[in-house]
Amino acid sequence: MTQIAYKSDVEAVDALAESYRDLSKEIAKVIVGQDDVVRAVIISLFSNGHSLLVGVPGLAKTLLVSTIADVLDLEFKRIQFTPDLMPSDITGTEILDEDRHFRFNRGPLFANIVLADEINRTPPKTQAALLEAMQERSVTVSGARHVLPSPFFVLATQNPIEQEGTYPLPEAQLDRFMFNIPLDYPSYEEELMVVRNTTSLQKHELNHVVTAPQILAYQQLIRKIPIADNVLEYAVSLATKTRPATQRATALVNDYISWGAGPRASQYLVLGAKCHAAIRGKYSPDIEDVQAIAKYVLRHRIVRNYKAEAEGISEEKVIESLF
Repeated sequence: MTQIAYKSDVEAVDALAESYRDLSKEIAKVIVGQDDVVRAVIISLFSNGHSLLVGVPGLAKTLLVSTIADVLDLEFKRIQFTPDLMPSDITGTEILDEDRHFRFNRGPLFANIVLADEINRTPPKTQAALLEAMQERSVTVSGARHVLPSPFFVLATQNPIEQEGTYPLPEAQLDRFMFNIPLDYPSYEEELMVVRNTTSLQKHELNHVVTAPQILAYQQLIRKIPIADNVLEYAVSLATKTRPATQRATALVNDYISWGAGPRASQYLVLGAKCHAAIRGKYSPDIEDVQAIAKYVLRHRIVRNYKAEAEGISEEKVIESLF
């Protein structure tokens, strides 16, 4: 795959910001509102991370992901997770061909963008197979390692209200997701527009605005963006403050949190802040960029205790108190 070459990193950041604007414009043809969600998904993609979308049914989670894949000109596969889904159903399996040789038959994980729909509906064994692929960017079948396509991006969805018959992801597995992105109901005006668009014959032609080589170049660029020491220290400090019974923990954290964010949170806070700055045309992130993505990074990495649940103290309130 041909890599994209830019004359300088400044030119590359300008190109990234322009690509983001083009992406947003194309996605808005199909997805009404949800600007924050679209921005968070694109940031995690450009940062080479995976995202978990949490929202009730009917909020266009699947449409959002397929639209992004379409606009990015990437191969897209959707996996509907069910209680009887086996690891081989998603990774692929070896089959005996007509020449009596074993041939690896690739599963739906072999795509650039994979939508793991209702990931908490499938047993831990299959969840683990997906999470191994997310971490290693490869799958192992019958002792042989198969590398996944690049770029590789998993968007998993979870329904927060129907918890009967589900297998909630353990904290260690949730930690593999860069962002936890909540989807809320649209406003009255947005819902009017959605219903008008979806109950007519109106069709939107989407243009491919970003290619796979460009995404790979942007993922490398994000890591090259410089960050000031005070911003780096602020990001790491945010993560360490979430850990109860430690030196930096705040009173609110000690009272309401039973488990805090690990070092991966600090890494994602920095990468996310760099990308948030870049899509806005800035060449280095500041503290506001860290704060802009902090909730997405920390929300699923802190565990509230019974006292917090009884008193209605949300993860967002705890994170805001750390700012």
